[in-house]
Amino acid sequence: MDTLLVILQVVLAVTSVLLILFILLHRGKGGGLSDMFGGGVTSSAQSSGVAEKNLNRLTVWTMVIWGLAIIVIGILTKFATPVA
Repeated sequence: MDTLLVILQVVLAVTSVLLILFILLHRGKGGGLSDMFGGGVTSSAQSSGVAEKNLNRLTVWTMVIWGLAIIVIGILTKFATPVA
């Protein structure tokens, strides 16, 4: 039980960092941080659209894994038997 909790906490930490990075890479109204990494220098509108779609998918799937990890950690914590 403790091993599963540790694994889930590591997954939660990794997905938290990934979510921060993915959200900062999204293009905002002013270009955002994605321009720093070459997002603003795209010559083809179609390729940047595909990259933005893939970034959206990665962000959503990371968010789903992050949310599930939080829910499972909460369930395990609530129903864990205290050690005497």
